[in-house]
Formats: sequence, structure tokens, C-alpha cells
Amino acid sequence: MGYLVWQSSLMRLATYNVEWFASLFDNDNQLYDDDGWSARYGVTRAEQTAALGVVFQALDADAVMIIEAPDSGKSYNTVTALEAFAQRFSLRARAAVMGFSNDTQQEIALLYDPDAISAAHTPFGDFVGPEGATGAPRFDTALRIDLDIDATEDLVVFSKSPLELNITTKGGFAFHMIGAHLKSKAPHGATTPAEVMSIGIANRRKQLAQAVWMRARIEEHLSKGTPLMVMGDLNDGPGLDEFESLFGRSSVEIVMGHGRQDALFDPHAARALSRKLGAAPTTARFWIRPEKRYLQALLDYIMVTPNFCERGAQWRIWHPMDDPVCWQTPSLRDALVTASDHFPVTIDFQD
Repeated sequence: MGYLVWQSSLMRLATYNVEWFASLFDNDNQLYDDDGWSARYGVTRAEQTAALGVVFQALDADAVMIIEAPDSGKSYNTVTALEAFAQRFSLRARAAVMGFSNDTQQEIALLYDPDAISAAHTPFGDFVGPEGATGAPRFDTALRIDLDIDATEDLVVFSKSPLELNITTKGGFAFHMIGAHLKSKAPHGATTPAEVMSIGIANRRKQLAQAVWMRARIEEHLSKGTPLMVMGDLNDGPGLDEFESLFGRSSVEIVMGHGRQDALFDPHAARALSRKLGAAPTTARFWIRPEKRYLQALLDYIMVTPNFCERGAQWRIWHPMDDPVCWQTPSLRDALVTASDHFPVTIDFQD
């Protein structure tokens, strides 16, 4: 098939934003797998399902952090749906774990191989209720922070609480993992350019506050010397939009701790941050209807402490046009385009 040969002595972990994964499952958490339309434009549910099967089989990962995982609620169960998907395609990563559910139909969950790793939802921070607290309270509560420097504290919540996990590999390597999906809401209700800008600024402030909250949790782990991996879709990056010049830093720089001695490392983020001009890595591809063209952006990251680099960590973006193996394997290349508007990012390291 042309895929890279996988060595059992290595661990492979991935992050993958699957666009509207929830729309592929019925009320019994089973795949529709029919000719009805998926939430992806011009793609049927059967086509997207088949494409995802090809991608997940090609990844052959020990664990995949799934962003926009199937819904969880009264009629839906994220874990059941993901394990049904894994069974459908005979994946090694066949067990699922999630944390706090949300009301967006886009959960965060880990699909993993129980023979290769153990994974347990392990939230940190105090539960403080709706009144919130400063610092780094539990991710399903609220953060008190002054967003606009008016000497008044605002309440910030995650629309999708980050997933915190304790991971132990078969070889005995134990580390903490945080899966995240930061998102700045669209300027709904705005009717003028000034209103669009005003709402956009307010929403970006909230997103940056979420990044500050995550960084506070990261620093707690760093202070204890805990090996740490932060992965997911941060919906932000260097040079992505006009708000970066206004606020000075992106969410990515805040979460990484860019410029600090204890900064996390992601080679794609580091490369993007080091250059003002020229090509940068990209992990997502969106159709811009008014401009009739595609926009590519670096949104998905795997950030780690030095423990992983010491284990020979290697990163890869499974971009259908930029990665040579993906490009030269038509079945995988086409599947990546059909499956989602994001592409997987993997990290391989010695167990």
C-alpha cells in the first residue's frame, strides 16, 4: 500500500480532528454507513466512514486523541460509538475513554490499544462551581480572570473541557496527557463591520484566557517533573489572523510557553514561529467560499516535555499533498481529503 512500516518497539500517538464525526452515527451509536449526506459538503456518510477507516488503519496508532468525537448525551454515547467504529475496521486502538462531556456535539476522546497502553481520565484542579476561581481550577468549572484590564474579574469556561489522562505504556513509561480543542466563537448577531470586530475581539480574549488556564495547569505538571504531552486543535497559530497583532501572542505561544526555559516543544509550531515569511507546515484545509479558494492553516499540535525528545520523538503531519508517502499512495491521499478538513498529526517515540 505504500504506508510506512511500523516497528513494534516504537509508540505512535496521534491527534486527529474528525469533522462532524457525530453525524456518522445513529441513535444506537452505530454507523449509518449509507448513502445519506454527511455533514461534509458533497460527501455521503458511507464515503466519509470508509475514508476514516482507511486513515485510521494507515495510522495504526497506539492511541488517537479524537477532536470532534461523536456526541455524548441522553441518546448518544461517545465511548460506545468509537468502539463500534474501531470494531468495524478491526483497529488495534479499540478502547475509548473520555472526560467531561459538553453540549456542542463535539467531544474530546482517546481511542487506544489496551494491549499497548493504559489510559485513565484524571482531572486536576479544584472543583469550584459556577462562581469560579483564579489560577487553574478543574477544567469543567470556571476561571476568574480580568479579560479586558478593567479591574473587574470575568468568568471564563471551556465550551469543550480539555481531556486529562494518566497514560502508562506497555514498557512502563508513565506520563500525563491533555487533549484540547480551543475555539473562538463566530461573531453571531453582528450586523456591521464594527460589531463583527468588537465581538471577534471579545471572543478572542476568551480563547486566550482558556490558553492561560491551560498553561497554568501545564506549569503545575512541570513543577512536579511530570512528563507531559499536550495535543489537539488550538484553532490558532502564528500569523493566523489580525488579532495576533492586537494581542501580541497567539494561544499556541501561551500554551507552549514560547520563549520560556520550560517551554513545551512541537517542531511544526517552532518552525512557524521562527519565520515571518515563507512556507510553514499546515494541518487543515478549508474552502473559502467568497474567495473561491482553499485556506491552509497550522491548527493541530503535539507539544511535549523533553522526556519525549530524549526517546527519539519524531513528528509527522499526514497531509495528503505535502507528505510524500501520503501523496504517492492514492487510496490514502484521497481518503485524507474525504475524511475531514483536518489531517492527523503523529508522534513516534521509543517505549
